[in-house]
Amino acid sequence: MSNTVNNQEISLMAKLLEQAKTILYPTDTVWGIGCDATNEQAVSKIYQIKQRAESKSLIILVDSKKMLQNYVQKIPAKALEFLESSTRPTTIIYKNPQNLAKNVIASDDTIAIRIVQDGFCKELIQKFGKPIVSTSANVSGEATPNSFSEISRTILESVDYIVNLQLEHQCDTPSRILRITDLGTIEVIRE
Repeated sequence: MSNTVNNQEISLMAKLLEQAKTILYPTDTVWGIGCDATNEQAVSKIYQIKQRAESKSLIILVDSKKMLQNYVQKIPAKALEFLESSTRPTTIIYKNPQNLAKNVIASDDTIAIRIVQDGFCKELIQKFGKPIVSTSANVSGEATPNSFSEISRTILESVDYIVNLQLEHQCDTPSRILRITDLGTIEVIRE
């Protein structure tokens, strides 16, 4: 069991994502289930694995502000200010998403996006060239696993590929979730 992922494995994962496959991978917060956030078929698989209604939105990950601009029509100035100063993983809910799978977007036409700081996630997204879904590695309604060893067999057997990285890592802190209101104030959804 390795704590580093080589370029060959990153290339394999990017190829699997391109083929609408699902992956189980460590994010900059908790272990997540991921797929191509622009592919409706792949996103549907995530909802099936999670046993979750498609009406509940998912978080997606991008590697940079530049990539973020491809998937949100207008990034509020307040969000950009916050992203410049934030040192902790923070997901921001944006209005009017674009170029994403319809079933990854919330019913109120918003999307939750996090710019990753984690080296592995950033490298994977850069290689893939598109955003990936990041939803906690649990069946909907069950507790979020704090480590790989806590992930249920149901999840392990449902995904197409499991990343062999950070299997011993403990993390019990999901990302902070914020929404920028129409008045430009920051609303904390999850601290």
